[in-house]
Amino acid sequence: MTTWTIDPIQDPRWEVFVRNHPRGSVFHTPEWLGVLRRTYGYESAVITTTPPSETLRDGLVFCRIRSWLTGSRYVSIPFSDHCEPLVDSQGALDEILSACKRDLDASDVSHLEIRPITMAAEASEALTSAASYCLHHLDLSSGIESIFRRCHKDCVQRKVLRAEREALVYEEGRSEELLHQFYDLLVMTRRRQRLVPQPRAWFVNLVSGMGEMVKIRVASKLGHPVAAILTLRYRETLIYKYGCSDPIFKNLGGVQFVLWKAIQEAVRDGLSRFDFGRSDWDNIGLISFKDRWGAKRSQLTYFRLLGSKQSNAVRVPIGTDWKSRVARKVFPHLSDRVLCGVGELMYRHIG
Repeated sequence: MTTWTIDPIQDPRWEVFVRNHPRGSVFHTPEWLGVLRRTYGYESAVITTTPPSETLRDGLVFCRIRSWLTGSRYVSIPFSDHCEPLVDSQGALDEILSACKRDLDASDVSHLEIRPITMAAEASEALTSAASYCLHHLDLSSGIESIFRRCHKDCVQRKVLRAEREALVYEEGRSEELLHQFYDLLVMTRRRQRLVPQPRAWFVNLVSGMGEMVKIRVASKLGHPVAAILTLRYRETLIYKYGCSDPIFKNLGGVQFVLWKAIQEAVRDGLSRFDFGRSDWDNIGLISFKDRWGAKRSQLTYFRLLGSKQSNAVRVPIGTDWKSRVARKVFPHLSDRVLCGVGELMYRHIG
């Protein structure tokens, strides 16, 4: 079996293939890959067993991250909670991975990371497990009243009702003003969590590059934004991608309010799934928050295909330990402007 490499942004077959594949997601789309390219300079590619003249029948999409700080690697796909290999046979998967392995061995790239939802650990002997997360999905098929009844009475139902009594104003869309409100709350939240905020350009490019697939939702009290989320919509799924809030107004239930508005929209429009995204297993608070919406847990495992030159693997730890050490010592002393500047410098190396 022979493999070919295509550009998923330029080759029109990829968009059609993703749209029709049962496991195709927003993270496979040319729009998402284009935003990654414009913001971070990541070049994307697809390995497929389909010849150039034929309709695509499979593909593994990834981006090339070339970093002096964290090493060179391929990731499928950066800043995406999950991204399935769209391959339906073991033979095709093995052939695609073999092609990737040959490329890794012939280059200075340390590994390929794959972020599937359904792939089992025994899917390929070439892969090793790299990380594990908790993934939450909410089934929307039972209807809005049933979903609300299954939500935690105190932590969700009463919060939503409190927000309605407080007459929080709800706005949604992709305007510059909503983006500004969202990003201010995001920087506030990331500082509180002692994490570097994503570059503002990332969200600007999401809004401009993905069109109606992106929506910003903001709740305000007397003109003051108190909570906001950014969602991604593709086919039958609505994804809760980013959330932020002002802790001064925590008791108003703003986060629950905007999330409930998003779920109501998804049910009204006939979507089948609300994706709450991944959580670190040690983030008990975030996992409990998602549990209280009646969302079901599953294990999300990332895999790696290692190249022969692994000395170029991650040289500077970008995980929890690194972030905690820097946060404790530096973050309290940084202005928002400097903190955002750090994010602009760092995020292209993380992926």
